[in-house]
Amino acid sequence: MRITDIREIAVPLKSDLRNAVFDFSEMTTSVVAVITDVVREGRPVAGFAFNSTGRYACGAQMRDRFIPRILKAKPESLVNAAGDNLDPEKILACMMQREKPGGHSERSVPIGAIEVAVWDAVAKIAGKPLHRVLAERYNGGKLLDRVQCYVGGGWYQPGKGLQELRDEIREKLDQGYTTMKIKVGGASIAEDVKRVEAALQVVGAGTNLAVDANAGFDRERALAYAKALAPFRLRWFEEPTDPLDFGLLSEVAAIYDAPIGTGENLFSTQDVHNLVRFGGLRAGRDILQIDVPQSYGIVQFSRTLDMLKQNGWARTALFPHGGNQMTLHIVGGFGLGGCEAYPGVFGIFAGFADDAKVENGYLKLPQRPGIGFEAQNHLYAVMRELVPG
Repeated sequence: MRITDIREIAVPLKSDLRNAVFDFSEMTTSVVAVITDVVREGRPVAGFAFNSTGRYACGAQMRDRFIPRILKAKPESLVNAAGDNLDPEKILACMMQREKPGGHSERSVPIGAIEVAVWDAVAKIAGKPLHRVLAERYNGGKLLDRVQCYVGGGWYQPGKGLQELRDEIREKLDQGYTTMKIKVGGASIAEDVKRVEAALQVVGAGTNLAVDANAGFDRERALAYAKALAPFRLRWFEEPTDPLDFGLLSEVAAIYDAPIGTGENLFSTQDVHNLVRFGGLRAGRDILQIDVPQSYGIVQFSRTLDMLKQNGWARTALFPHGGNQMTLHIVGGFGLGGCEAYPGVFGIFAGFADDAKVENGYLKLPQRPGIGFEAQNHLYAVMRELVPG
């Protein structure tokens, strides 16, 4: 068997949302298709993925380096020992040829998107949902039927006040979610405290509310927000600083006694290792949010988990960034703490299967072979355009 082609297209999000740092008016995402010569139901098996949201389309690196390396490789060098399926670890190694250590963000996003698409193909060829394939390979075969799921929202939008924020949260709770995350940092501290208080009126307890500053604070604001938010004992305070500013993060952690969430803007095992070693975070309290399709993909993520285990971190401390079908399978397959969700926020890239239902804060894992994008009609329509026939 072999990979016959890999194709990529950039898709605009077309969103007017804003966080503490930027708006999404120019945001694009790369959709990837890895096409094989395995035929099922009269069509070639193709694996799909996209590079999550919050990072721009990265097709140039794919087309210039990573796709050509895979297509030039001998087909037998990219398959498993039995020769009946692709080997994602070998394909990752192929893409990493002639790449210098360091400089991860320039290549980790395009590589991760391709690698996750490979996994989609692997699971489809095996006739299993991706979470089952991952559980068998990386989690001792432990299978879950559902995962905890929180919903992200509370964006800054024109004309959106406290009542509109409360209405938004009520709508999400009515959909079955129990934990909400809202943005902070795009207004004054006083205004954001009022927004937190308004949200708490709906969710009922600090443990049901997280806030996200999108790494937008300097030292003065980060420490001021930490002091202002500490009394609320929130589920977590997300990205109070640039995650590579370990000194400032340590200062925040020292005065903020509730959980901190961070790590979605790190792209390598080495960066995450430095974060937990030097960032003042505490295993057993804080939350790590690595975005797998943006950080080299699933094989590298398994290595990151091994490193974290050696440093005292449990898998349940991981709530990966990315409210999408890819992350849902990764959380379920590896047995992580929970999954993010963004229903109705990022256009065709938002949420899960069209018929997915959240019940009491939990989402059932899909049972279609692969990732199951086929159950997301609008997204799958774009993906299918990349596959001939």
